[in-house]
Amino acid sequence: MDAVPPLRLRPGAWQRLRRGLFASRVDGLISIVLIGFLLAAALGLAKWALFQAQWAVISANSTLFAVGRYPLEQQWRLWLLTTLLALATGLSWGLLRAFPRSGPPVTLWPRNDRWAVAILVVLAIWRPMALQLALPIQMRWWAITGLLLLARWAAGRWGQAIPQVSRRLVPLIWPLLYLVGMVLISGGLGLVQVAPSEWGGLLLTLLMSSFAILLCFPLGVLLALGRRSELPLLRWGSVLYIEFIRGAPLITLLFLGQNILGFLLPGGMAPDRVWRAAWVLTFFAAAYVAEAVRSGLSAVPAGQLEAARSLGLPLPLALIHVVLPQALRVALPATVGQFITLLQDTTLLSLIGLLDLLGTARTVMANPEFLGKNAEVYLVLAVLFWCCCAALGLGSRALEIRLNPQAQPSR
Repeated sequence: MDAVPPLRLRPGAWQRLRRGLFASRVDGLISIVLIGFLLAAALGLAKWALFQAQWAVISANSTLFAVGRYPLEQQWRLWLLTTLLALATGLSWGLLRAFPRSGPPVTLWPRNDRWAVAILVVLAIWRPMALQLALPIQMRWWAITGLLLLARWAAGRWGQAIPQVSRRLVPLIWPLLYLVGMVLISGGLGLVQVAPSEWGGLLLTLLMSSFAILLCFPLGVLLALGRRSELPLLRWGSVLYIEFIRGAPLITLLFLGQNILGFLLPGGMAPDRVWRAAWVLTFFAAAYVAEAVRSGLSAVPAGQLEAARSLGLPLPLALIHVVLPQALRVALPATVGQFITLLQDTTLLSLIGLLDLLGTARTVMANPEFLGKNAEVYLVLAVLFWCCCAALGLGSRALEIRLNPQAQPSR
C-alpha cells in the first residue's frame, strides 16, 4: 500500500500576514513605519481629493480630454466603435475562460473575474456621476458596460457549443475591428472625412500607440532576424539601423520627421503630421523590439534549428514553426515593457504641436478659467496612463502563463 502523504493545512490570513510582515522584531518595526507612512500619505491624498481639489476642470473638459476637437455631430462613430470594442472584449474574455490553457473550465466566474466585474460596475456607475455628465451619456456608459458583461457571460456559458471552425475565426475579429475603427474615426466609405488635425486627447494617444505597437512588432522581428543573418549586407544594414535609432533621442527623430519629410518628398506626397509622428514612433520602437527579440533568439539552443533542418524543414519554416515561438515566449516580458514605454513616449507628441492627452491637458491648464488646477489635471492623466499600462502588464502576464508549457491550469 502506498504511503499517504501528510496532510498540510494552509495557514490562515493572520498567519501569512504575521510571517510576511512581523517575522522578527526588525521586520515588525520596518513594517509599522512603512504602514504608518502609507496610511498618512493615503489619508492626505484622500483629504485633498475629497475636500480641497476642484474637479470642475475635469468635468467641464471631459469631452476635450477624451476626443479632443473631434466634431460633435460625428462623435456617434466613436460611441459605435466603443460598443463594438466592448462586445469583442466580452466575447474574447468569455471564450478564454470557456477554454483554459489545459484542463476543463473550473468555474464560470473565477475570483479574478469577479473582482474585474466589480471594478467595471463601480467605474460605470461612478465615472459619469463624478464628471457630472448628462443623463443620455450616463445611459450610454451603463449600456456599454452591460453589453460587455452580457457578452462575457454568454461566451463563457455557451462558448463550448460554438463549432471549432468558428472559434478559430474569433481572433480575426480584432484586426478587422481595428480597420473598421480606422474607417469610423477618419471617415471614408460614405462617412464624412475627419482630418487628423481634429483628433486629440485620449483618442489620439491610444490611436498612435496602438498603430506603432502593431507595426513595430513584425518590423522588430525582421530586424532581429536580419541582424543574425549570414548575409553581410542584410546583417550590417540591420545593425546600422538599430544602433542609429537607439543612439538618437526620440524627440530629435520626431522633429526630423515633422520637418525633413516635407522637404524630401514632392509636394502633396508627404503624409499628415499625425501620421509622420506615428511612423517615427513605429520605427523608433522597432529597434528596441528587435533587441528584445534577438535576446530571445539567443536563448534558444542552436540544436533546435539544426533538428528542424534535419527533419527536412526549410529554413523559413524552421524559423517560423520552431525557433520563433520559443524565442518570442522568452522575449515577451521585455517586448511588452517596450510597448508600455512606447505608450508613455506618446506624451512627447505635445512638444511637436499635436494635441494628445498631455497636449490637451496643457491647453486646458492655459485657460485663464482653470489656472492653478494643475494637480487635478495631472492626477487624472497619471491614473489614465496607469490604467493603460496596467492593462498591458496584466495581459502580458496572462499570456505568459497561457504560453508556458509547464504552467498549471488556471483555477
